[in-house]
Amino acid sequence: MSDDKRGFASMDEDKQRAIASKGGKAGGGDHATHEEHVRAGKQSSGGTHEQHVKAGQQSHKND
Repeated sequence: MSDDKRGFASMDEDKQRAIASKGGKAGGGDHATHEEHVRAGKQSSGGTHEQHVKAGQQSHKND
């Protein structure tokens, strides 16, 4: 292993384990579940696939 560890790799192993044990649970507050996202997607404004593609192209034309 290299001696130039940075960030997470520079922490002692116990601290790394403590962070990793949280399993990616970040922040706080209310987070929607996958099912809630799916339901919201089904309730979208509608439109055809072609309309969605065109809107997506317009929103990324300056990227």
